[in-house]
Amino acid sequence: MTPATITTKLKFLLLIPYACSVLLLTGCWDRTEVNDLAIIMAAGLDKKTEKTVELSVQVFVPKSSKTGGEELASASSAGGTGQTLVRAAEGYTLADAISKLQEKLPRIIFWGHAEIFIFGEQIAKEGLSEHIDFLARAPGPRERANLFISKGTAKNILRLLPPLERSSAEVLRELAKAQTGLSVTIKDYAQMMIGGSDASVLPWIDIVPPEPEAPPLQSIGFINGSAILKQNRMVGWIDDRLTRGLLWLRNEVKTATVTIEPKEAEGRVSLSLLRARTELVPRIENGVWSMTVKIYTEDDIIQNTTILDLSDPKLSHSMERQLAEAIEARIRAVLVKPQKQWNADIFDFAEAFRRAYPKEWKRAKTQWDDIFPHVTVHIESKVKILRTGLSSSGVINLEREKMNK
Repeated sequence: MTPATITTKLKFLLLIPYACSVLLLTGCWDRTEVNDLAIIMAAGLDKKTEKTVELSVQVFVPKSSKTGGEELASASSAGGTGQTLVRAAEGYTLADAISKLQEKLPRIIFWGHAEIFIFGEQIAKEGLSEHIDFLARAPGPRERANLFISKGTAKNILRLLPPLERSSAEVLRELAKAQTGLSVTIKDYAQMMIGGSDASVLPWIDIVPPEPEAPPLQSIGFINGSAILKQNRMVGWIDDRLTRGLLWLRNEVKTATVTIEPKEAEGRVSLSLLRARTELVPRIENGVWSMTVKIYTEDDIIQNTTILDLSDPKLSHSMERQLAEAIEARIRAVLVKPQKQWNADIFDFAEAFRRAYPKEWKRAKTQWDDIFPHVTVHIESKVKILRTGLSSSGVINLEREKMNK
């Protein structure tokens, strides 16, 4: 056998494994093209009848760009918001409603881009447990999608025609990212459900009234406070001002502008938050449960409408004390209803006690509903003003006062 023949046979033998491996390649037999998907941008769930719920979804509609007037006209006629349309289906459960909805859509429902889930007010009052169970269990919905509770029905929020963003889903997504109010995801809410407090909180959204000459649906939803839930049922609502105090308590405040009226002169001073940190220090002594809330914040003065020269250290320290008092007042205001009226520990006090006193908590966790309303709360605020600004002396106002005299 010649060397050339041997080489040829070796090459042939080496090709056999490669040829066999081709049989293991499945290719794209189970692929799903983008053109076959109904991409869901947002979903809303409302109570339909005594036994059924209504699922409304906002579906992305790819199409060529149009002018603002053409887009708004086509959106109104299609029942959507420019590049989206709203479709709804009724079912006994959320899963059942999704299967009914699929029958009404020619494309396969795809949840990968759904970043907004809204629950209507009525269904929130009856309970969210079974619906959150589906969202957390199903592989489609994203765990980082934001949850909201709407005033009225969730479907009305989805049907809005925002004048700036492409859809109402984008409006709520951007508001959640701005962190001016509460931001709660499916994952966050699932963690609240398994916590020891048996209470939770979700952003409350309302509709901005449209302009007098604008179409009725040309508006947006906005975060207007927080919905309080006990045992996954909505028991109350707090406004935007109290929500700011709640954010301080939960160590979730990211942006804030606090305006105070100084005791030393007429006018107002506005301060912008730079950094903030809240620490919960629980204490159990002689059977008495108490919580110390320690707040550290650094701020800048961004506006001064008084005649005060805030570059004076004495006045600057006075502003720090008055700002601390304003923050403490907000926190004390938000404590009243959740603790005394609704008995809903939305402040994570239970988790703080569990970590600090694991043995005591193990014995007392079943009585937390009896303990929480009587927990004494102490607030300690430490405020530092870093910069008073170049125009903080109020010279303009001082000259104006002289002219008025």
